[in-house]
Amino acid sequence: MARIDELPPLREVIATHQLSAKKSLGQNFLLDLNLTAKIARQAGDLSGADVLEIGPGPGGLTRGLLAEGARRVLAIEKDERCLPALQEISDAYDGRLQVINGDALDIDPLQYLTPPIKIAANLPYNVGTELLVRWLTPKEWPPFWQSLTLMFQKEVAERIVAQPGGKAYGRLAILAQWRADAKIVLDLPPQAFTPPPKVSSAVVHLTALPEPRFPADAATLSRVVAAGFNQRRKMLRASLKGVAPNIEDHLIAAGIQPTERAEQVSLEQFCALARSIKDA
Repeated sequence: MARIDELPPLREVIATHQLSAKKSLGQNFLLDLNLTAKIARQAGDLSGADVLEIGPGPGGLTRGLLAEGARRVLAIEKDERCLPALQEISDAYDGRLQVINGDALDIDPLQYLTPPIKIAANLPYNVGTELLVRWLTPKEWPPFWQSLTLMFQKEVAERIVAQPGGKAYGRLAILAQWRADAKIVLDLPPQAFTPPPKVSSAVVHLTALPEPRFPADAATLSRVVAAGFNQRRKMLRASLKGVAPNIEDHLIAAGIQPTERAEQVSLEQFCALARSIKDA
């Protein structure tokens, strides 16, 4: 197996620092450095970019990002046990790695990063979806990031790229595809991780669009989509009745039959509905 740098293999790093994955932190470690480098390559050319990584753990993907030429990597890690291993990486890569010990939900990365910025992470399962929604729904667009290269449970990845009509289609598909191009670029089996999770994983690459595909107010669209998919089996006139007065009129104005269910409605129609409600 080819080496990507002069640092020890990850199994040795984990043994040296006694790093067992914590279920409470949603941790599953990738040990194959050739695989982490392959994931890093899905983010495209990193040589002129700062990269934000969430939950680096013992630093497998971190090393991949640095080996693939990232200008700088900012790694936010909640688990203090991982800090000595990450410091060794920072020392080996001439300080191109900055590590912050804290919760990614509470830290503003823009204090530490210089555009252009890409985000790449094997996201902890317990905060991955919340972070993605935050990155997709800022008040202003384009966002601070150029692209997201993120690992999720495969079921979540499929929800991000889903099309209308299927069970996977829902809030994540709408929010992701409204403002970004999203595609699954890599599948990973459970045995790629330590400990092996019960489900397969996938890497999703999202590229920010210069502007949303269709005009809509982000907060209104988020509220409409959340209400519509919260009760998937109900007709939209029922699931959205608390969102706005005269909801049937808004649905018809957006070209949506009030008897339709949320999974039957396209992104363009949801945006039209959000505009109708916002302008009322």
